[in-house]
Amino acid sequence: MLKQFIILIFIVYTANIQCQQSYTPQTGELLFQDLDCGEFCDAIEKVTQGYGNKSFSHVGIAFIEDSSIFVIEAGSKGVVKTPFQTFINRSLDSLHRPKVIAGRLKHKYRYLTPSAISKSLNLLGKTYDDAFDITNDKYYCSELVYFAFMDKSGKSIFKLYPMTFIDPTNHKIFPAWERYFESLNIPFPEGKPGLNPGSISRCNKIKIMYSFY
Repeated sequence: MLKQFIILIFIVYTANIQCQQSYTPQTGELLFQDLDCGEFCDAIEKVTQGYGNKSFSHVGIAFIEDSSIFVIEAGSKGVVKTPFQTFINRSLDSLHRPKVIAGRLKHKYRYLTPSAISKSLNLLGKTYDDAFDITNDKYYCSELVYFAFMDKSGKSIFKLYPMTFIDPTNHKIFPAWERYFESLNIPFPEGKPGLNPGSISRCNKIKIMYSFY
């Protein structure tokens, strides 16, 4: 009986993992990721709560091309097009499931998808925005999403908020960010307009469709 029980548990677990991997994103969906990148990701996740009380430090845009799925994203290498499997396997939980959820624009806003993809593809190769300056021609992950989903009037469907790099538990600048901006020798952007993956994931203009974990 014990052996049969163990086999049953294994079958259920395996089926669950296969089910978790069966979701196929649609073009234009946003993929929110709990990225394990150390102090910086921890700091980003600590200042803004994501959908379902999850923590997200990265976001990309799904794009299907010739039956292959890619993610257009902005990271340290700039704006790039990453294979979907590479993206979701970048950060896994204790059960080896991708720490990613997929969000889709609500029907009212889906007309923006073609232009969002076109804009994103045109930005491939742009430099990463290490200063988090919404006014320059560089892009961090959430900034790419912000500019991609603009309507014809130039207004994004996503909202900007005053950025903070201060630890809410002790009201001091996160040491990682303090070292970071000092190394770049640029003004500290506390309070400047910006946005992060957590705030986008809670936006009422999208619907969360699937969680890989």
